[in-house]
Amino acid sequence: MLFSLEWLSEYVEIPGGEDGARELARRLTGAGLAVEQLARRDGDLLFDVDVTTNRVDCMCHVGLAREVAVVLDEPLRRPPAAAEESPEPIAELAALAVEDPEGCPRYVARVVRGVTVGPSPEWLRRRLEAIGQRSINNVVDVTNYVLWELGQPLHAFDLARLAGSRLVVRRAAPGEKLVTLDGAPRELDAEILVIADAERPVALAGMMGGADSEVTAATADVLLESAHFDRRRVRAAGRRFGLHTDASHRFERGTDPEGCPEAASRAALLLAEVAGGVVAHGALDLRWAEAPSWTPRGFLDLGRLQAFAGAEVPRSDVKRWLNGLGFRLRALDDAVWEVTAPSWRYFDMEPRPAEEGKEPKIYPADLYEEVLRLYGYDRIPANLPAVAGPDAPAGPEAARRRRLRDQLAACGYAEAINLAFVDPREDESFPSLRPSAPALQLANPLSERLALLRRSLLPGLVESARFNQRRGAPFVQLFEVGRVFFPPSGNRAEAALPDEPEMVALVCGGRRGTPWDGARDLDLFDLKGVLEELAESFGGRFEARAADLPGLVRGAAAELVLRGEVVGSFGQVAGEEGYALYAAELAVEPLVAGEPALAVAAPSRLPGVAADYTLTHPVGVSWAELERAIARAAPPDLASFRLKDRYRGPGVPEGAVNTTITFLYNARDRSLTQEEVNERQAALTAELERRFGWRG
Repeated sequence: MLFSLEWLSEYVEIPGGEDGARELARRLTGAGLAVEQLARRDGDLLFDVDVTTNRVDCMCHVGLAREVAVVLDEPLRRPPAAAEESPEPIAELAALAVEDPEGCPRYVARVVRGVTVGPSPEWLRRRLEAIGQRSINNVVDVTNYVLWELGQPLHAFDLARLAGSRLVVRRAAPGEKLVTLDGAPRELDAEILVIADAERPVALAGMMGGADSEVTAATADVLLESAHFDRRRVRAAGRRFGLHTDASHRFERGTDPEGCPEAASRAALLLAEVAGGVVAHGALDLRWAEAPSWTPRGFLDLGRLQAFAGAEVPRSDVKRWLNGLGFRLRALDDAVWEVTAPSWRYFDMEPRPAEEGKEPKIYPADLYEEVLRLYGYDRIPANLPAVAGPDAPAGPEAARRRRLRDQLAACGYAEAINLAFVDPREDESFPSLRPSAPALQLANPLSERLALLRRSLLPGLVESARFNQRRGAPFVQLFEVGRVFFPPSGNRAEAALPDEPEMVALVCGGRRGTPWDGARDLDLFDLKGVLEELAESFGGRFEARAADLPGLVRGAAAELVLRGEVVGSFGQVAGEEGYALYAAELAVEPLVAGEPALAVAAPSRLPGVAADYTLTHPVGVSWAELERAIARAAPPDLASFRLKDRYRGPGVPEGAVNTTITFLYNARDRSLTQEEVNERQAALTAELERRFGWRG
């Protein structure tokens, strides 16, 4: 945004010529108004300032001059706005009504009679052209000049072309049309705020006037509009019509609601000067009675400011800077002020929501920012924050989560982190902890493909594995720890907060290793082994129950049961075009809930005796059932047992399987004899035969 040094110098003294301008550019940049470059044009020096969207008050020369005055500690000179008025009252010339006060909380109109429309004087053209504005005629140029001087957009109507000499701010009626100044016909609807006369719309509020009421060479009487429009309405209309003007740029960001009368009077004064008109007595000024206070208040504690900054900011400087920026300070004691923000900073300092029975207050951090940007961020010492005492230890949840990650990393898995949003088409493509619970939809998704909160980690994790697969990775081993989302239940339903159980998911596949160290394909049993190690590290043991699950190959999928509760699932991913992928997901809370206290026992000094036993049983009997039966019927001195082999093939009846189990017997006080081991083993195997033995 371009600003003229000659124009700025009308409101504040800027010493030092070009060198002074460069020093000013440096200091403005340090104060948060970045001057990107200085350029000469027709004997003037132009500042190209990057004015951020929250600082609409600085999108004009007086606003920037206010900042310059504070930076240089110079007085600010405001331009004159009191015009000599005729005895004729404006109420006899025009009428005004606002039917939508929320859309237009403030509307001011002034009338200048007997103008002569023609070219602008040289000084007015030069100033506008210096900042890249095109001179049109003296009436339009005055409205543009005041916009770039005071930041308030204006519009000039030909009073004679307004039906009934009346303006009404209202919503458009369905089917109404308006041809704007750019010659484009606009179809209006009830969501569009317009300025209308007694018969038809004559302008799009806050954006552009209509061709039927524009100022022409025949215009004699001008009605000047200076209003404050709701920024959301202007923004929505701009999107609807694809319009963006200097006026809408400011209205969309929030103009000064209290600046309307001054801007209207300033324009009337200039119009009388450059177009030879006479200003009618008074102004039409309508203000919404229920409008919020545009001068919010807050409190500034100097001690807290200095603690926040870590620097000693002089009290006198704080007061001088804030007063210069237009803030009013009332001292409550030596270190605390009650601060009232100026109306032109309302939308930058918009107060926090009011507590019940209290008025809204400015956030203290907003006031800290105002002071510190003028104090100079480079003067704030770069110190690390002090931490009293030792660092706090990790909480139990964080410690368990770290243990979980370390365990999976030790098994060769790399951690992945995916978005919590999923494609609706992928939402039901994998098992979920609560398959009957509906997915939660996002009110404003990033895209149609990310419209739901995930109910499972597997869609994102499997896609990450496929991404690596498509790029030639010979194998993948990934895990993710994260939360999934379900509709609220129980006591949380009243608060409308979703349930967010924490889950851990794994995916693996491909050929791992090299020909030199025995390369082999990862399979379902590799994944199952990792899951069993994970459960055992937290004192549990899974039981796998065969199940038909979405997204997994039938016959190669199972539910994971822990302590009688289904806590997850695993299996082979269906429909893979490259190498096979195997995936699992389980809930973290039940996994870590039964972690036992560690117990250490010295091993026996005496040798043990091993015995193998092969049981022929129906194929539907799982190892988990055999494991529980052995544990319940364990004879004395049985130290451990494990699955050695399962075999189906020639010699085994159809529908049966041979399971070979290795038993280890060990007494801590003596060496067992073979006869003692045989006796114990015979009793155990008889019980297993009775319960599970094959009966064809």
